[in-house]
Amino acid sequence: MDKLSDEEGRLAALARYNLTETGEEPAFKRITEVVRLTLGVPMAAVTIIDRNRQIFKAAEGLAATPTPRNEAFCDHTIRASRPMVVADATRDPRFAENPNVTAGAQIRSYLGIPLHTPDGYNLGSLCALDSHVRSFTPREIEIMQALARLVAEQIELRQIAEQDSMTGALTRRGFIAEMEKDFARARRYDRPSALLVLDIDNFKAINDAHGHPAGDAVVIAVARACMQSMRASDAFGRIGGEEFAMLLPETDAGDALACAERIRQLIAELTVDTSAGPLSVTASFGVAAMGPAITGPEQWFSEADIALYEAKRYGRNRCILAKPRRPAVTADGTETLPGDGKLH
Repeated sequence: MDKLSDEEGRLAALARYNLTETGEEPAFKRITEVVRLTLGVPMAAVTIIDRNRQIFKAAEGLAATPTPRNEAFCDHTIRASRPMVVADATRDPRFAENPNVTAGAQIRSYLGIPLHTPDGYNLGSLCALDSHVRSFTPREIEIMQALARLVAEQIELRQIAEQDSMTGALTRRGFIAEMEKDFARARRYDRPSALLVLDIDNFKAINDAHGHPAGDAVVIAVARACMQSMRASDAFGRIGGEEFAMLLPETDAGDALACAERIRQLIAELTVDTSAGPLSVTASFGVAAMGPAITGPEQWFSEADIALYEAKRYGRNRCILAKPRRPAVTADGTETLPGDGKLH
């Protein structure tokens, strides 16, 4: 199928890049500043088009609040692989009645460059806008295309920074970002959610006895088993050398514990082929469900981590459900928890 007409594929690509819920970002903001200064326009933006909205990753001279997709000039830009130039929006039947032309930003001219993924999907655009009728020269279009490539590279680098190269799981940074978003969502809408933290048992002994290549093979096999057990809405990250975490939105404590037990059994049944021969492996799990006593993402992670420690302490290869504790308050008013409770 032609990538330009594959809307579901485009939306799936957009979901992989995790761009729609993070607001404006400094890396993109610097590029829109260059656009405004170089082309002499009062407005510039990096936009992302999701199913129903235009979302601003950076905006100069424009409000950065999401707008309806059907009002977005950039929605037309992503439908082609070439730059879109509008010299006079009042004379263009696509935009003459657009509220951004008749009122609002009073857009008269527009230059948009689609932002391509390596596999050919257009996620959004880099655009320059003017409140006066004007044409854009070939040189200006060339400059915008070069800057759009920089935006696309930033998007790729952003994803690489959040994906562990060995396992394909989220990095610690990427997972924490997902956990913080889900914590806010669950708290705002009073919805259940749960966090699993797991650690490969006796991993140092595996490395010492069989070498680091064997240890790497074990890490990859455990990560693959976990990711194959995930739902589309779950998130999975590598948060340490042999430590992983899984986020389970819309999941209560009982279901989360059952999920952890299923994955524990799956790992225990693995036979990992390594250069040192086949190996068996187990993992220990700590499970923490959202609840009134969980005051923030750091406490949530700490509760799961403490439960993991308990699983290790009581013999490994088991799942322990955390019993949430309220933070203790010190004399200076600081809240503390057992363990460091640190995410970063």
